[in-house]
Amino acid sequence: MTLTSPDVTAEAQVRADDRAHVFHSWSAQALIDPLPVAGGEGATFWDHHGTRYLDFSSQLVNLNLGHQHPDLVAAIQRQAGELATIQPAMANGTRGELARLISEVAPEGFSKVFFTNGGADANENAVRMARLVTGKRKVLAMYRSYHGNTSTAITLTGDPRRWANEPADASVVHFFGPYAYRSAFHSASEEEETARALEHLEQTIILEGASTIGAIILETVVGTNGVLVPPPGYLPGVRALCDKYGILYIADEVMVGFGRIGEWFAVDAFDVRPDLITFAKGVNSGYVPLGGVVISDAIASHFDTVSFPGGLTYSGHPLACAPGIATFEVFRRDGILERVRDLGERVVEPRLREMAETHPSVGEIRGRGLFWAIELVRDRETREPLVPFNAAGADAAPMAAFAAACKKAGLWPFTHFNRVHVAPPLIISEEDLVRGLDIIDEALAVADEAAAA
Repeated sequence: MTLTSPDVTAEAQVRADDRAHVFHSWSAQALIDPLPVAGGEGATFWDHHGTRYLDFSSQLVNLNLGHQHPDLVAAIQRQAGELATIQPAMANGTRGELARLISEVAPEGFSKVFFTNGGADANENAVRMARLVTGKRKVLAMYRSYHGNTSTAITLTGDPRRWANEPADASVVHFFGPYAYRSAFHSASEEEETARALEHLEQTIILEGASTIGAIILETVVGTNGVLVPPPGYLPGVRALCDKYGILYIADEVMVGFGRIGEWFAVDAFDVRPDLITFAKGVNSGYVPLGGVVISDAIASHFDTVSFPGGLTYSGHPLACAPGIATFEVFRRDGILERVRDLGERVVEPRLREMAETHPSVGEIRGRGLFWAIELVRDRETREPLVPFNAAGADAAPMAAFAAACKKAGLWPFTHFNRVHVAPPLIISEEDLVRGLDIIDEALAVADEAAAA
C-alpha cells in the first residue's frame, strides 16, 4: 500500500548519507541497497514514499512490543528527564527494579542479573562466569546456532558467519543438536531423535574430556538457523548430562525470551532449569540496547567474596532499563503471553499446516507461539532444499524471488537459507496476522514454480 505525498528529498538525503558513511553488518558494502525507513507504528513500518510493510520479522526478532509502543517511549522520556545515565558501580532504582522483575519471572533460584549491552556480550559473560566457576575452559555449542559476533560468541556460533572469523576462541567444540526433519542420526521419530542426539552429545563429552568442559550453551529454541523446537526430553536430557559430568548449562534466550513463544523464558516450556540464562532483544524490544545474564544463586554466590573480572560502561543503563520495566507492565496488563499462545495455536499453526498441504514447495512447518519456520524444498520426498546451504547470488534466486513477492504485497519477511520465518511483533492484531499469512500463502506460488523448474 502506497500513500500520497512522498518525501523524496528526505529519502534522497538518508540514502546519500547511508551510502557514503554507514558501514553495514554482514554485507559487501557496494552490493547492498538498504531501504530508507521513515517511521513505524505497531506491527507496521513505512518508507519515505509511504509504502507500508507488515513487519513479519519484528526487525531482528527483537521488536516484541512493536514499533513506537507509547508505554515504552514514555518510559524512556520520563527516565531521560529524571536521570539520563549513571555508572554501573552505583545503585540505581530503575536498574534495580528491572533486575528484580527479571529474577521474579526466572526459574526458582535465580536472584541476580548482570546487565550487558546486547546478546553477544551476554553470552560472552555467561561463558566467562562458567569458566571461572568451574575452572574449565572448554565450551560445547551446537551446529546450526547463532550466539553473537564478539570473539567467543562468534566461535560458539554454528553457522557460516563463524567461518571468516576463525580462529577466535580455540576452546569451543561443536556438536549436532536434534533436527528431526534433517536428522544427522537417521532417526525415524522424535523419540529416536532425542535419544540419539543425547547419545551423540554424551560421546562428545567423553571424547573431549569432561574434565576440560566448563559449559554447554544452547539456544532453547534455535532461532535464525531454523526455529528448531527441541523434541520432548532433549533439554532435560542435556541437564542430566551436565549434572553427571560437572558441566554448567547456559540457555541462550536472546531471541526466544520475553514472550516470543508465550513464556517469560522459553525454558519454562520444556521443564528444564539451566545454570545461566542469557537475554536481550525482547526485554525492552530493542528500544535502547540492553542484554544480560540471569545467574543462578549457586553461581552468583561464587562471586560473593571473589571479584568478577568483567564489566561494561553502560551495564544496566537507565534509559535501557526504563522500557524494560514498562515491558513487564504491558505484558501483564495486556495479557501478552496468553495472546501469543492463543494466536500461535489458533491462527498460525492451522494456517501453516494448510499451506504445507497445498504448496508442494513446503517441506515442513514448525514452531511455537509467534515463532515459526516454513522450510522450503524442491522435492518433498528427497527433502532437497529449495536453495543450497548458505546460497548466494544466482543460487539464492528462488528465495529472493519469494521475498520480493512478499514485499510487493506489503509484507517484510524474514528469510534465511531455504526458510521463511514467521516472527511478527507480539502485539500484532489478529487481522494483520491473518493478512500477513495470506501474503505468504500467495507468495509461496513463486516457490512452487521454482521447485517445479
